[in-house]
Amino acid sequence: MVDVLTIREAGKTRGRLRTLDAVSLEVETGQRIALLGHNGAGKTTLMKAVLGLTQLDSGTIEVDGARPGSAHARSVTAYLPEAVSFHKALTGREQLTLFARLAGAGTGRVARDLVRVGLADAADRRIGTYSKGMRQRLGLAQVLLGRPKLALLDEPTSGLDPISRHELYAIIDEMAGQGTAVMISSHTLTEVEARTDRIAILREGRVVADDTLANLTLRAGLPTRLRIRTSEGVAERIAAETSGTRVNGVSVDLLCAPEAKMAELRRLSAMGEAIADIEMHPPRLEDLYRHYSQGDGR
Repeated sequence: MVDVLTIREAGKTRGRLRTLDAVSLEVETGQRIALLGHNGAGKTTLMKAVLGLTQLDSGTIEVDGARPGSAHARSVTAYLPEAVSFHKALTGREQLTLFARLAGAGTGRVARDLVRVGLADAADRRIGTYSKGMRQRLGLAQVLLGRPKLALLDEPTSGLDPISRHELYAIIDEMAGQGTAVMISSHTLTEVEARTDRIAILREGRVVADDTLANLTLRAGLPTRLRIRTSEGVAERIAAETSGTRVNGVSVDLLCAPEAKMAELRRLSAMGEAIADIEMHPPRLEDLYRHYSQGDGR
């Protein structure tokens, strides 16, 4: 795989605030990476630096081997901001056609991309009549133009209903499948958990985590929660024998380290009919995000 985006020791200071502090990241062809962090963590500054809108104080960024903001970097990069803005007097088709001509991508894909983002029926309505979600979908159609090598998506599901959110990530999957490297900045952790290949977490301008979800989970060592549903009348005994916490009349919660999970399951299985069911709840991305963003990871 080839790195489409390479960030090396990127640093940026605004006044006395270090907004980026030795940030290093690589995004390969067809890879989907989620960029997470609290407000002020440096996500927007990093995206602006990749776009060439903000100059670094130190370090380097290469977009497909080119300097950010250069003609080549601009030609291979697409950007979807959180709050898209279009000319209200134009129709969706007119606006997308204009973008296609400006990008030199030709207008042959305009109708198809409008269909793909669910705007075929509204293509000839003025954008001033569009809802926020519709404007967001028009922005995604703009991203699809020219099949970019790198797509930067800042809160791409903002203003979208649940069905549209699902459709958006399906489109992102298609883009990645066609070789586009995708960086998604989002606060909606449940969405990016299953739809990205890597997670990068920023805290106070520094990268505090950068790996697959599985590896971050292993490194964090957060416990797995076992919800044990017991047979009637034995919950108290099972709680005492497992050192678990009784939740209600028939359930017990037990926390175990990742490496002890199988041993606990075998021990519970040996209790026979006293155990009616076991639900396993491994750490979620929200748990990992809290762990790393609060400084517990590195």
